[in-house]
Amino acid sequence: MEPGRRRRPVLAIGGLTALALLWLGTMVGGTGPLDLALLRGLYSGNEPAVRSAALLVTNVGEWQVLVPLTLAGAAWLLFRNHPRAASLLVAIAFIGRALVELQKWGIGRLRPEDLRHLVPVKSLSFPSAHAANSMILFLSLALLASPKRHRAAAVTLALAATFAVGITRPMLGVHWPSDVVGGWAFGALWALAVLWMAERAGSPLRIEGRGQ
Repeated sequence: MEPGRRRRPVLAIGGLTALALLWLGTMVGGTGPLDLALLRGLYSGNEPAVRSAALLVTNVGEWQVLVPLTLAGAAWLLFRNHPRAASLLVAIAFIGRALVELQKWGIGRLRPEDLRHLVPVKSLSFPSAHAANSMILFLSLALLASPKRHRAAAVTLALAATFAVGITRPMLGVHWPSDVVGGWAFGALWALAVLWMAERAGSPLRIEGRGQ
């Protein structure tokens, strides 16, 4: 076996472990003085233009956008004759959503109350569903649905989009910053772990070129 191939599992496990530790750290260490200071620094309640932009961007993380986008991505993969990738995309997205809600219920962190909420919220706080679900879907789409030559750009765009969605949550006063970082960490951990295990268990999942 080539040295590069031998290193890949080690690097993958190391990366996944780092994401798991980041998720754990934000769960255990959130809602403290640093979290509160960051929340107050990001809050847009006194900045009408910033608040309007945050209200617009945060809608990208709503289920009304992410669920249809998941189904559209799966349909496109089916059209490109990648049924395994399409099924995996749907499974990652919808099981991931369920796991996020289970975490909210099990961890039971309350929303920040120091600042007025600029959008209505009903669920508990950790992790941010907007951050986690957008990370799960955007990263999975970038890795599953982009040709190899465009994959780095697709992943960069996916990360930028989920960063933009997630950061709006403390800007609107409805999440601690640690909720958002924990959501990003869990979303990346879940998507990457499932894709890594799926590829080790079978044939390559990703689109490799125009003709495939």
